[in-house]
Amino acid sequence: MMDREKVPEVVLRQMTLEDVDGVLAIEKASFTTPWSRGAFIKEVTENKLAYYTVAELEGEIAGYAGVWLIVDEGHITNIAVAPKYRGRNLGKKILEKLIQELKNRKILRVTLEVRASNDVAINLYKSYGFIVLGRRPGYYTDNGEDALIMWKDLTREI
Repeated sequence: MMDREKVPEVVLRQMTLEDVDGVLAIEKASFTTPWSRGAFIKEVTENKLAYYTVAELEGEIAGYAGVWLIVDEGHITNIAVAPKYRGRNLGKKILEKLIQELKNRKILRVTLEVRASNDVAINLYKSYGFIVLGRRPGYYTDNGEDALIMWKDLTREI
């Protein structure tokens, strides 16, 4: 059994401008049409409706997520974990942090789009009470794949 002191601690915190390079590396490794450096810089420095969180592990950015806060709804823009840190439940921890932040800000509902073929992500979202309430045909420009539209009511506990 591993010594508890040697298990790396995950630090979840709000994203800063200094995190953009680490987030961008994960974005490029995770998505076929990644966001640009400029897009992330704008999200962190200019978009007053945006909130981004990062997971820091072993001294580097291991994952991140972003959400736009629009009145009483949240729209998750992206969530990803670096390939070398996948399988360690970081996606769950990041999603939990995001959901808690939304609840703290009195957000009532949250939505996201996910590739119809991304069973890992779909199952993660379902395990947190998200349900599929729609489909966007041909949403992804790289291959024309459909997106599932998922929603979660934050006024109900799962």
